[in-house]
Amino acid sequence: MSAPRPLPLQSDSQRLMRLAPYLRKDLFLYAIAVMCAPASAALTVAQPWLLKVVIDDHIVPRDVTGLQQAALLYLGAVVIAFLLEACYTASMSYAAMRTITWLRRDVYAHTLGFAQSFWDREPTGKILTRSTSDVEALGETLTAGAITILLDVLLVVGIVVAMLRMDPWLTATLALVAPVLAIAIELIRRVLRKLYLRVRTTIATLNGYMTERLTGLEVVQLYRDEERSLAAFTERNHAYRNATVRTNIWDGLLYAIVDGLSSVTMALMLWYAASDYIDSVVTAGLLAAFIDYVAKLFQPIREFSAKLAVIQRANSALEKIFGVLDHDEVIPEGSAVLASPRGHIELTDVHFAYGGGPDVLQGVDLSLRPGEVVAVVGRTGSGKTTVGKLLLRAYAGFRGQITVDGTPIDELGRAQVRRIVGTVHQDVQLFPGTVRDNLTLGADLSDEALAEALRLTAADAVVERLGGLDGRIRHGGGNVSVGEAQLLSFARTMAHDAPVVILDEATASVDTLTEQRIQQATEALLARKTVLVIAHRLSTVTGADRILVMDTGRIIERGPHSELMAADGVYADLFRSQFLGDEAPSAGETAQ
Repeated sequence: MSAPRPLPLQSDSQRLMRLAPYLRKDLFLYAIAVMCAPASAALTVAQPWLLKVVIDDHIVPRDVTGLQQAALLYLGAVVIAFLLEACYTASMSYAAMRTITWLRRDVYAHTLGFAQSFWDREPTGKILTRSTSDVEALGETLTAGAITILLDVLLVVGIVVAMLRMDPWLTATLALVAPVLAIAIELIRRVLRKLYLRVRTTIATLNGYMTERLTGLEVVQLYRDEERSLAAFTERNHAYRNATVRTNIWDGLLYAIVDGLSSVTMALMLWYAASDYIDSVVTAGLLAAFIDYVAKLFQPIREFSAKLAVIQRANSALEKIFGVLDHDEVIPEGSAVLASPRGHIELTDVHFAYGGGPDVLQGVDLSLRPGEVVAVVGRTGSGKTTVGKLLLRAYAGFRGQITVDGTPIDELGRAQVRRIVGTVHQDVQLFPGTVRDNLTLGADLSDEALAEALRLTAADAVVERLGGLDGRIRHGGGNVSVGEAQLLSFARTMAHDAPVVILDEATASVDTLTEQRIQQATEALLARKTVLVIAHRLSTVTGADRILVMDTGRIIERGPHSELMAADGVYADLFRSQFLGDEAPSAGETAQ
């Protein structure tokens, strides 16, 4: 299989444009927020002007009647501005949560279609980070970052215009600090952009490592690898910590610069009001209004540093999220449909390699006719398991041809192929939930069909012990033994009624106390299905119609058990080696 093609680089604006379809789904809520923003900004800008009127026109002249009316007007402006801002915040927050819900769903849905080659290369913890913390970072931006800057911009523009109309010379003191502020914001923005990308990368690496080690914790403990595992975790944890600390330092620096410049601006205005250099009258009300305006002006600018950090964090998260959504390492969907599949499978001169490496299958020819039991055996690494994976369409990119009932397998949809071909793995995956859920896996199967499958595979006793179909299976199948889990896997495959079943090392490591029932389940499948047995324990395949012996990706021997034993070749050597020290069954005995 060829390596995945590199993804095209995208600018910040291109990534934001790609977010637009998710925003449009809740356009009404965003529209409410956008309508509330200018009205709230206008009332906020009006408050210092009303304060000037109260002081200069009513307090200084001692106009009590006018003061009461102006005070009520000022109070009304404050209350209405508060209500508008509350409406703005509520609608924006709800819309943002809905947006990231849609995005998280798409990330999960997209990863469900990835080919197995992707999961061979990428840790699951990294993808988990994409759909959790990266999406949450985007949600934080929508509620308190990018779109809320609209309100901040309106406030800043409105305040500057109001100050210019009230006193242009006093407003000119802002020109002394504006260049310094603009340069600081731009420089720190560039630094934060790189730092937040580093933060997202290190947290994904940390989550990936932690997920892998916790999944394999039993092995870590068994081989006393806790100390080395902790050291490796600590190294990744420190990398995340260092990236986060650097980000916080630069973010705090910008906040301090903005806060400091706010105080400098107020000091300059007071100095100007007390000077005699310019022939201008600065009244108490005007000075109070300007001080209020400066506080209101630098508040969004001060918060802009925090919002800038949020935006940079979300931009990095968007880069990671769309990196997953742009990844096209999926099994191509076919359009052909088999109305009544019989399960006649043919492999003709099939070659296959993992990730651009050497071929693990080299010219494999295999025929599996309806009703047949065909076994594929061989030493570890011979390629027998790979054959089963290609039949399940877990991988694409093989050379040669694989057909199902005469139709090339790559022309069939993945869902149809997996309805035709079922599988029983050595390592059974059970999910927390009811027995019924683990057997149906979302399919519409009646309790009667499940009961029949459980009876045929001798798994009914297991289900009865668990409390019936509504009994609970714990996380990781913690309340069932290996053999019981295997029986449930047989029952699941039987219930889904695929015409072809692959038994992939299905009896290689089972609970010896239930081995007899495992054998009964195997015989039930062999009697009713077309079966491809991928086996290491050769004693389980002696009754197969044909046995194919693989070595280094090639089929080197084929035939029934008795013929292969009589030929005294590789199969006979493998068979005898598995019974070394015991009395090996003869060819005639094992063929019974």
